[in-house]
Amino acid sequence: MGSLGSLLSMSGVLSLTWGELIMIGVGAFLIYLAIAKKFEPLLLMPIGFGCILANLPLAGLISEPHGIHPGGLFYYLYKAGIETEIFPLLIFMGIGAMTDFGPLIANPWTILLGAAAQIGVFIALIIALLLGFNMMEAASIGIIGGADGPTSIYTAVKLAPHLLGPIAVAAYTYMSLVPLIQPPIMRLFTTKKERTVVMEQLRPVSKTEKILFPIVVTIVISLLFPAVAPIIGMLMLGNLFRESGVVERLKNTAANELINIVTIFLATTVGSTMTAERFLTAKTIGIIVLGLVAFIGGTAGGVLLGKVFYWVTGGKVNPLIGSAGVSAVPMAARVSQRVGQEENPGNFLLMHAMGPNVAGVIGTAVVAGVMITLLGH
Repeated sequence: MGSLGSLLSMSGVLSLTWGELIMIGVGAFLIYLAIAKKFEPLLLMPIGFGCILANLPLAGLISEPHGIHPGGLFYYLYKAGIETEIFPLLIFMGIGAMTDFGPLIANPWTILLGAAAQIGVFIALIIALLLGFNMMEAASIGIIGGADGPTSIYTAVKLAPHLLGPIAVAAYTYMSLVPLIQPPIMRLFTTKKERTVVMEQLRPVSKTEKILFPIVVTIVISLLFPAVAPIIGMLMLGNLFRESGVVERLKNTAANELINIVTIFLATTVGSTMTAERFLTAKTIGIIVLGLVAFIGGTAGGVLLGKVFYWVTGGKVNPLIGSAGVSAVPMAARVSQRVGQEENPGNFLLMHAMGPNVAGVIGTAVVAGVMITLLGH
């Protein structure tokens, strides 16, 4: 009996707090969303499991080194991959290798739709300031509106690392909920006539244009906004692998094995930051709500500018493609396609929506770079 009591005292059972129990439940819920609802499973599953691991008492997975104890696994993954920004940047290279910028090159004006969708970032930023967050925290929260997980992480690490957990979870959760959140907003701001517009087929984009695009974009944006050079540079390097046609092995590695490996480390480590003492606070609740406000604002901003293009072109632009200006690639473009087909079964908006969708990736990165330049130390 004494041995059993001694074993029990050394276990984590008696050390488990209500906060840790709640966070284990949160982690389990994220895993449920990933498996049962298929909401961004590649991200929510490792985030959820990382959350569970971080809240297991006495496990030491997130402990800092002290004395003869070397420190926990997630302590080193955070230091090596997130604090140094290596993981998010490698993710960007993989995204670049998977992304076709052809629709944006064919319709360069759609970059304005990607820019309009960034209005959600500034709406959330202003509200966050009014709620008492400081400027660096507010900027990090606002970036959630871009619906770009790696950029949200990159910005949070630079400006508000103590808020990384809730910001990353909010960003990825809302990205996964794009098919639920966006359609009501899209219908609210458009008429049935606007939603049924059939757009002209995109012009063919030459191989030369596709090769020059990542090189020119990297040089121009990095010269204008040096702080964003790491993000844009890695994104466009991956895209150059894709479009050059001469480094198939590098393209395949960046778009498959590498991004998959880094996603495991990044998402699980992000989940490990969701400890009870960090997460169960009024600030966290505020961040989750503000993230939704930012996302709704971004969707509305893109659709409203889409309506302007509809009027200017005499009804040749379907405003629904503006909702894809948030950078959840390619999910937001697919939602534009689905809502358009519900109104007009013969409508095919996917490739048109991919223009503002990939523009949103660049737009969110630029906004993040500007904020880091102005606010970072």
